[in-house]
Amino acid sequence: MSNRILSVKELDFRPAGRVFPSPRDWRDQFIYFLLVDRFDNNQEGIPAYDPLIAPRGRDPSEGRIFQGGNLKGIMRRLEYIKNLGCTALWLSPVFKNRQEKSDTYHGYGIQDFLDIDRRFGTKEDLRELVRRAHAHDMYVILDIVINHTGDNWAYPGDYPYYYWKDAPGPFEFGFWREVDPSEGFQADDAVWPEELQNPDCYKRRGQIRNWSDPEEAINGDFLSLKELDIRKPSVLDTMIKIYKYWISYADIDGFRVDTVKHMEDSSTAIFCNAVREYAKRIGKDNFFIFGEVVGDDLTIQRYIGRNSRIEGTNERFPSLDACLDFPLYFILEEVIKGFKSPALLRDRYERFKTLYADHGEAGRYFVTFVDNHDQMCRPYRRFMHNNPYTEQVVLAMGYLLTSQGIPCIYYGTEQGFNGGGDNDSYVRECMFGGKWGAFDTTGVHFFNEANGIYKAISRIAKIRSQEPALRYGRQYFREISSDGKHFRYPSDGHCTLAFSRILDTDEVVIAMNIDNVQRNDCITVDKNLSMPGSGLRNLLKEEDLFIVEESGGRAFVRIPLKRHEMVILKRG
Repeated sequence: MSNRILSVKELDFRPAGRVFPSPRDWRDQFIYFLLVDRFDNNQEGIPAYDPLIAPRGRDPSEGRIFQGGNLKGIMRRLEYIKNLGCTALWLSPVFKNRQEKSDTYHGYGIQDFLDIDRRFGTKEDLRELVRRAHAHDMYVILDIVINHTGDNWAYPGDYPYYYWKDAPGPFEFGFWREVDPSEGFQADDAVWPEELQNPDCYKRRGQIRNWSDPEEAINGDFLSLKELDIRKPSVLDTMIKIYKYWISYADIDGFRVDTVKHMEDSSTAIFCNAVREYAKRIGKDNFFIFGEVVGDDLTIQRYIGRNSRIEGTNERFPSLDACLDFPLYFILEEVIKGFKSPALLRDRYERFKTLYADHGEAGRYFVTFVDNHDQMCRPYRRFMHNNPYTEQVVLAMGYLLTSQGIPCIYYGTEQGFNGGGDNDSYVRECMFGGKWGAFDTTGVHFFNEANGIYKAISRIAKIRSQEPALRYGRQYFREISSDGKHFRYPSDGHCTLAFSRILDTDEVVIAMNIDNVQRNDCITVDKNLSMPGSGLRNLLKEEDLFIVEESGGRAFVRIPLKRHEMVILKRG
């Protein structure tokens, strides 16, 4: 008990040592997102996955409980992540969850905000992981929760209470959950820090039933997790101090904020600005705060705003540096697989011109992805679920790495994980095997740097790191033609998807065949930057050289592409 921090009054906000400086621009980074419990358990002797002999047959109940991944396991896999091309780690919540519960392996049911869940390791383990990541020139982002706590107390009778719009006020408080019969609250009892042990810290309106009702979504409990009332200055101040402490203690570089749409905009803005100011004061000039906002582009504008154009409202609370790019996620998979028209992508980026004062800079506001741990719109399946074409996931990741945004890969995508089922555990497979390994296996690991998907993503990531245009450039979709005379934007999935990234005098042309047959299309290029007669080199296969042609005043390059093949072209 003596080493525990019981109150935010005990916190020391002085950094433990010299802080690791922030990146100049987060668009330079490639983020690797992992679930701590499902990544690596730091045990030796686990055999590598072999599809011919791997043990099959998982118990579905195993997917819903802790599997044993920990912080030390992540430490020993930093080279694996670095070699993929990733430069930043996003960790699922590591803070202490209720210890008597086995189903909060995801980390979002926090019981002690000032301690690390012992199943993941110790505070010292987190600090050491960050130190080692920094030694590899990698940044660490923590997934944080300010909207709710775990199921740390109950309504009267321990019955499930549900949101009732016409309730005159908060429901009556029942009791704090305790697992230690000793007098007073012990380490695993109630909630910590003690500032959150007041029933009035919680809205107490019952569980959300209508997720589409904004009032209910903001005021109700997120299932059994208990909604904090961050409108109250004392509660918000407590949460600010908690997360300032973790920056000072572990030298954290950024936060991903959970369930942003379930919080009041003004409170979210105050929290983010306070954290950002603190980070700047101690020398982290570009501390990164991005959030989970499931919605369209107009919804996202409410939270990012510094470069956005929003008409019809004077009250805005821009708070986040970026949001997870759900608008892209909702369409990219279907476009890459040829199920939907590429026009959806083109139309989305065209809207940037009306949403942003400088649409070329829009990429700094989005963290892009193709797989994640929630699967809000599918639901519960990875990109590769029931998909025989492994090249398609390379195209999807290739798109993220060459288009506007800060690309993020979800652990296992680089190994072709193909989970899918009736609950989210099916997209949360174990990389280290355990009893819930990928491909319906147990007891084998998947850290295979020779995997073709891994190698292809690594190659594209390296090119991205070498080409500023792929990180900062304006993005233009290109018209295509089969004969070099009649050009149009593709309207169905049987096509070459092509776009340019332009930065100053550099044009980088990306073309990917999303069709299931070989194609030989002509791709429009910028006549002033990629002049007729000049050669464009394929950065993925430098022996390939394509000559720019001209017809009817249009410059173009003819690119033969095998099924699901991708090229990245640049003059030189």
